[in-house]
Formats: sequence, C-alpha cells, structure tokens
Amino acid sequence: MNTEEKLLEFLMGYVSVNRQKRFNEVIQNRTRHITMVIENVFQPHNASAVLRSCDCFGIQDVHVIENYNSYQVNPNIALGASKWLNMYKYNENEYNTVECLTSLKEKGYTLVATSPHKYDYTISELPLDNKVAVMLGTELQGLTDQAFEMADCIVNIPMFGFTESFNISVSAALIMYELTKRLHESDINWQLTKEEKLQVMLDWARNAVKKSDAIEKAFRRRNTEDS
Repeated sequence: MNTEEKLLEFLMGYVSVNRQKRFNEVIQNRTRHITMVIENVFQPHNASAVLRSCDCFGIQDVHVIENYNSYQVNPNIALGASKWLNMYKYNENEYNTVECLTSLKEKGYTLVATSPHKYDYTISELPLDNKVAVMLGTELQGLTDQAFEMADCIVNIPMFGFTESFNISVSAALIMYELTKRLHESDINWQLTKEEKLQVMLDWARNAVKKSDAIEKAFRRRNTEDS
C-alpha cells in the first residue's frame, strides 16, 4: 500500500460507513471519457445546473472558459455537486479558449462543438471510440468562432418545434444522458483508472471530512517519522 492509499484509508476513518459505501458505489460510474467544456456562460442557474447534471451522469471533469463572463455557482441549484467534480477554469489570458482546447487535444480528446444549425452528427450518432470533449456556449450567441474553428466535429440535438434551441442547461443534460447511456451500453473502457479513482476518492474524502487539511498534515508528519 503506497502513501496515498494509506492516506485515503486514514481519512476514511473519519467518514461514516454509509458515506464510504456511497463513495465506492459512485466511483464505479465516474468517467473522463466524456468531459464538458463551458464557454462564457454567465447565467448562474444555468451554469450550476450543468454542474449538477455532470455529477448525476458521472462526468468527473468540467472545463470552464471565462473570456467575458465569470462562471458563478448557485448553491441552491448545484446542491453541492461542485464538491464532487474536478472543475478547471481558464481565465488568465486573452486566448483562454485556445488554451483550454489545445490542452484537451493534447490529452487525446475529440473536440465536439454544439450547434442547432449545422452539424456532422446528431447526439445518437456521435462516435465515442475516442474521448470526447463536448463544448457548450452562451445562451444567446452559442460558441465563439474560435471554438468552432478548433472543433473536430459539430453535434446537434434533434428538435421538432418552432423554438430555435434548448436552454443550455437542458442541452447539457440531454447530451450527457444520451452519451453516457450509449457509453454504458458499449464495450469501451470508459471507467477511471485505478490511480484516477484513488485521486478522486482522496478529493471526496477531503471534502467530506472537517478540518481535513490538519488531519492530512498530521498523517503525513507521522508517516514521515515512521519511515
């Protein structure tokens, strides 16, 4: 058992048996095969609803591009979902979209833009053999030209009414539902690796335990002394 595994075991000693059981159940359905990218979303209820859907559908990572708008979490809608996700923000330079999407491409993700107008696939047709990063834009303007230029393909949610597009939080939920359903029914190895599960579980334990920083510091000090 390595140090991180020992730390997890130590922190779990402060977590209730029921919560530990829930952690072990949820981690089995977590994935990084699909990730969500949110560009310039500014309405707090929509942004928070996307986080909540990510947690519900087992999508561990959310990438947030803040070129113009700050991504604000509404706790009444997110209901604590952000504690269980890895959220990465890009807001430190003029080309945040390029920084985020370049990083995802380097990690092997296919960049998938969303649009109600032109598209290469519907969400039921999108290939899932490779990891996919699904990009969603603002409620009124959609994704930036930069995002579309860097996209590998464009996906669409079929609609049959007069309204041009779904609300962004509804779009996100529909996309995640369809893609995770297809993923679970496939032979694709979509679950987290053993190391990824360990790191995510450590994050969850830290969030669940009061004063976890002090507890972890004491553990590492004792572990160093023992070694």
